[in-house]
Amino acid sequence: MNIAFIVGQFPVLSETFILNQITGLISRGHKVDIYSYPTDDIDKVHPDVEKYELLKHTYYQPLVPENYFLRLIKGLELVFRHFLKAPLVFMRSLNIFQYGKRSASMRLLYAIVPLLDAEAYDIIHCQFGMYGIDGMIYRDIGAIKGKLITSFRGYDISWYVKECGEQVYNKLFAKGDFFLANCEFFRHRAIKLGCDEKKIVVHGSGIDCSKFTFKTRYPHPDGKIRIATTGRLVEKKGIEYSIRAIAKLTNIHPNIEYNIIGDGYLKEHLQQLIEELSVTEQVNLLGWKNQKEIIEILDKTHLFIAPSVTAEDGNQDAPVNTLKEAMAMGLPVIGTLHGGIPELVKDGISGFLVPERDIDAISDKLSYFIEHPEIWEQMGLSGRYYVEKHYDINKLNDELVEIYRQVTTNNLEPTQKCLAVCQGNFDG
Repeated sequence: MNIAFIVGQFPVLSETFILNQITGLISRGHKVDIYSYPTDDIDKVHPDVEKYELLKHTYYQPLVPENYFLRLIKGLELVFRHFLKAPLVFMRSLNIFQYGKRSASMRLLYAIVPLLDAEAYDIIHCQFGMYGIDGMIYRDIGAIKGKLITSFRGYDISWYVKECGEQVYNKLFAKGDFFLANCEFFRHRAIKLGCDEKKIVVHGSGIDCSKFTFKTRYPHPDGKIRIATTGRLVEKKGIEYSIRAIAKLTNIHPNIEYNIIGDGYLKEHLQQLIEELSVTEQVNLLGWKNQKEIIEILDKTHLFIAPSVTAEDGNQDAPVNTLKEAMAMGLPVIGTLHGGIPELVKDGISGFLVPERDIDAISDKLSYFIEHPEIWEQMGLSGRYYVEKHYDINKLNDELVEIYRQVTTNNLEPTQKCLAVCQGNFDG
């Protein structure tokens, strides 16, 4: 199949779930082109970006000047250079009555330029709902052709809806051919917003389990208990609350070491909090790490925390891949009763679930883990089994290809069969 991915920015280190789908499709013999907004930095990329030579198949929109006069001049240059390729597409992109600010700002005109040399696609897969809207408009004006599939992944079906209103996806739900949600929680939300329940299935974000070696966890002879969190330093990751929980425990369990892997706009705030709580010897902000470095850290770790919360702007998480990776490596985990996380962590079986922002509950569960290391092995085994069964990237990529085939053939009945299979994958 000939497949187009419409994404925000590519490559992005924190979005390996998109990369895993792209490489999985290519390894299965399909052709994938990637359409992206310009990215700020491609110096540090996942090894698979180079291995599969993905930048050769990535097409970036021209940068849109902030100065409107310069934008107009550059826009006229783009029209002059490319108009004869698709005159009607250019004219439609300037229809301000149909496309409002997108046309008036000339952003739609800039956006279609990399699409003009593309052949027709079997599938146009838009990653995140807002890019589904983009894909719908590009297809409406004739800039791209193919069946339109949109994946809902988290902030697009939480924060974006709160920001833009519950009607924001109405046209997309009507015109899109099919939809995927990365957890049942977000599938139900999409249906509540107006998506036809027959046109949306759960298709989770997978990980390559073979890259995350399982190891039974035991207390270290030196008595040190190593705990980790991996995630962007942003509000919805809730890292402030795990730091405060660690601080509560240090008097009782002074041998704690808490390593936080990731970066983000809250870095300075979290570092200040660490200093205020006098836990600089216990808590470390390690910054961004590549996958190999993350695996090396987790290999020496005993417990893992994913303290996600609903952000003030409504942003929520699906079952996060960092939790899957930790579970695949045999780490007992603590997650929150948040978004899609309860679909991944089974309370009391592979880890514990606690209420959002509940510092005492996080602290209590950590203390229980530290005082009962005999439960680590079974919880680690249960987590590995669950991730292998439900989130193995190879199984999920086979499933994705089957979804594509059913959508391209308009075969709705098998798609409903696929719905049953997909939902079965995420039952408890």
